[in-house]
Amino acid sequence: MEHTHKAVVLTVEANINAPVSHVWDCWTNPAHITKWCAASDDWHAPTATNDLRAGGSFTTRMEAKDGSMGFDFGGVYDEVITHQFISYTMSDGRKVNIQFTEDGDITKVVEDFEAETENSLEMQQGGWQAILNNFKQYTERK
Repeated sequence: MEHTHKAVVLTVEANINAPVSHVWDCWTNPAHITKWCAASDDWHAPTATNDLRAGGSFTTRMEAKDGSMGFDFGGVYDEVITHQFISYTMSDGRKVNIQFTEDGDITKVVEDFEAETENSLEMQQGGWQAILNNFKQYTERK
């Protein structure tokens, strides 16, 4: 009998002091993505491409600033509802859902992602939350 592995789903979230239209633009526009998509100050995202539609793909290049390592983070969109919802499948097959909820001048961003098995859950949760926190700081400054 085949054993089907059910991925662990982790959640990160942030309340951003900005209207959803601005939050959405910062999240999806490659000119913005390259400014915030890093988990720590010694990493950066030199390039990003984004074809924001169901079936469209995206890639963000993530690198250590000293050039010692780097990787492409990417996937294909499953569903896009402007200012509300994005879901995509990463290149390794894991699923991600992102919900945008506007409440007055605050936009709540909730991101659910299937964990991988190479790193601890705490490390993955921490890394994704760090990127989301970086996004919050960038978006609120803009």
